[in-house]
Amino acid sequence: MAVSPWRAPCKDKTLPRGAQWTHFLPSGRRSGVGESEGAGEPEWERARSLESRDPGRPASKRPRAAGPWEDTEVAVGKAAGRAGRARIRPRPLHPRPQPAGYRLPLLSSDYVSPERGSRVSKGVGEGRGKEERREAGPEKGMAVGSTASGTSEQHVRIRFVKKKKVIIKKRKKLTRPRPLVTTGPPVITTPAGALDLPEEKEPGCPPLGLESLRVSDSQLEASSSQSFGLGPHRGRLNIQSGLEDGDLYDGAWCAEPQDAEPWLQVDARHPTRFSGIITQGRNSVWRYDWVTSYKVQFSNDSRTWWGSRNRSSGMDAVFPANSDPETPVLNLLPEPQVARFIRLLPQTWLQGGDSCLRAEILACPVSDPNDLFPKAPALGSSDPLDFRHHNYKAMRKLMKQVNEQCPNVTRIYSIGKSHQGLKLYVMEMSDHPGQHELGEPEVRYVAGMHGNEALGRELLLLLMQYLCREFLRGDPRVTRLLTETRIHLLPSMNPDGYETAFRRGSELVGWAEGRWNQQGIDLNHNFADLNTPLWEAEDDGLVPDTVPNHHLPLPTYYTLPNATVAPETRAVIEWMERIPFVLSANLHGGELVVSYPFDMTRTPWAARELTPTPDDAVFRWLSTVYAGTNRAMQDLDRRPCHSQDFSLHGNIINGADWHTVPGSMNDFSYLHTNCFEVTVELSCDKFPHENELPQEWENNKDALLTYLEQVRVGIAGVVRDKDTELGIADAVISVDGINHDVTTAWGGDYWRLLTPGDYMVTASAEGYHSVTRSCRVTFEEGPVPCNFHLTKTPKQRLRELLASGAKVPPDLRRRLERLRGQKN
Repeated sequence: MAVSPWRAPCKDKTLPRGAQWTHFLPSGRRSGVGESEGAGEPEWERARSLESRDPGRPASKRPRAAGPWEDTEVAVGKAAGRAGRARIRPRPLHPRPQPAGYRLPLLSSDYVSPERGSRVSKGVGEGRGKEERREAGPEKGMAVGSTASGTSEQHVRIRFVKKKKVIIKKRKKLTRPRPLVTTGPPVITTPAGALDLPEEKEPGCPPLGLESLRVSDSQLEASSSQSFGLGPHRGRLNIQSGLEDGDLYDGAWCAEPQDAEPWLQVDARHPTRFSGIITQGRNSVWRYDWVTSYKVQFSNDSRTWWGSRNRSSGMDAVFPANSDPETPVLNLLPEPQVARFIRLLPQTWLQGGDSCLRAEILACPVSDPNDLFPKAPALGSSDPLDFRHHNYKAMRKLMKQVNEQCPNVTRIYSIGKSHQGLKLYVMEMSDHPGQHELGEPEVRYVAGMHGNEALGRELLLLLMQYLCREFLRGDPRVTRLLTETRIHLLPSMNPDGYETAFRRGSELVGWAEGRWNQQGIDLNHNFADLNTPLWEAEDDGLVPDTVPNHHLPLPTYYTLPNATVAPETRAVIEWMERIPFVLSANLHGGELVVSYPFDMTRTPWAARELTPTPDDAVFRWLSTVYAGTNRAMQDLDRRPCHSQDFSLHGNIINGADWHTVPGSMNDFSYLHTNCFEVTVELSCDKFPHENELPQEWENNKDALLTYLEQVRVGIAGVVRDKDTELGIADAVISVDGINHDVTTAWGGDYWRLLTPGDYMVTASAEGYHSVTRSCRVTFEEGPVPCNFHLTKTPKQRLRELLASGAKVPPDLRRRLERLRGQKN
């Protein structure tokens, strides 16, 4: 072999990674590379001839030949255009030999892969793709390898040789990330320890439905279980355990310790294309158990099984699993598999722990041309709405579209900003948006208090689309709602937390990531505790004579500049104080139940305790209305989400009897304003996949509308001055037997939610004589009118006259004298 004389003068030239100097002799042979057949012809011609000689032979088995798009050519001497100068034109290495006549459409700095169509810049090695000039040899003006007379000329080629390693190209940034795709491609290890990185691809298949309960308990089997509470039906992603281990509601599937070959099996019931698996460890207060690696097998009859193979070695793929109990870990299969059954076979687990896991399967349904299996129930809705997850930018765009579509009944406004400066947008829907109409009640829905509980956010965006669309169509129910009610929809109270959860994705966000705001504050524990001062005053006998039973003021500590109060919380409090809300619901996720105040236990340090409000009957009514019209909650075949079966009590519960929540928005709203608010837990899955949104909308659509209509239950009216007929603001409305009052708005109008029955209602205001009257609430739709006219007291009339500088009338003077005489 001849040694290339080109190496020495170019030692300062940095070659790209994977490049190799190749010296082409005049005869056409390459020095340092070896000879092959057809050595007398140019290399690129030899490549074409090899293909034509053996067209049926796989490209990977053919003798390797260089193509003109695989070499970096260095022309020296006259061919370079200047004596003594070399022009280097690097050309990217193509992944496979191309047919004759193939030409790359781009310059050498970048190219378009015919396989993927993606643009790859620069290649490997810095400076590649730029034209450079270097001296061709030791002496200027002399070609390399030429004689003194310059009669011969040689060409030197740089050949880029593929190394045996996989290079993952950086994925092009998506303009709207898919919620499920949040991590890079998983690493798959073989039993031999080698790594096999699959090509980057989108896990386009949605979850099969273990977390959302679309997969029933009967579809889950296991090789063994430590107990019923650790059975296969508990192996669902994000399932939560109870406080005690060993009960019927534990936090994972766990195989028996003596089980040498444990497995968890899922029956999809239909031919399914499985594409990936997401796993977690065991949810437990007392133990640490998780699987660190597993294999996957498939079957069509649950008897004959085949495994997921590593594409490089052909051996069974071993997937890396978890390193902690809660973080979801996604593994995509090297090749999607079509089958009915799938098994997860743990191989290793935490030392000293048990083989325990929670899982979700990514799977796409496939067609069954022979109709051998019953058709799977379709998830869908007939409403043409935007069923997808919306980040902050997409949410603003959608709200603007609704406003432009229905400008006469909608208005968008902001109540403040989050810690990161994202605005808290509200959609108002009414026939006269922007103003409070006398006698028209104000209702609100709040969602996204916990950023990772995304379903409520999407339901409110769907609700505003639906109300707008149906109003334009003339739907009588929606038309009445918008003409008789002023509706406020806050889809995202915690936009910072939602953006965190959205970036992780619906299946990978876990149970808690994104729950808190950017400051790490749980907004549902951040409102002022007004329960404690009220209960202490009641114990001292000061309520309602000295301490009111309503509109309790904010504590002093809460108003200090250094108080730990989130900007989102302050914004909502100011919003509550500005608008006379009557009814509200706070939309959450992770369970299927409606909870009502009080949320905080009256006994200090009690974890749970039944703590009803004076309006317990009204709150139970409101909760039952939503639960009774929610499709999922009324499904008799539905299994409990986690560790409590709320269906035994009508899917409603007193919040404090569930778990104590000091500083909740529900309690604050009840004690600081007129508003009655409940918490609706919408779904077992906090962040359902996009393909489940249509069904979730159908589950909640009627409940959302029916709950809004409950603002008409009870009594309503206007408290006026008898002499001037003007409304009296801040008049107190008291109901005998209920130790909680409400007040009138600035126009004198009020709304008092009451269940059907007969009530003695008293209206009172400072400077007026109180008036009491009987009001009957029936089951008929619409609030019962209960108006009041109050007469000013003589003292108040005198105060007003003296303030205006007028003389006191004789009758008023004589009446005041009689009152003074009686007092003396």
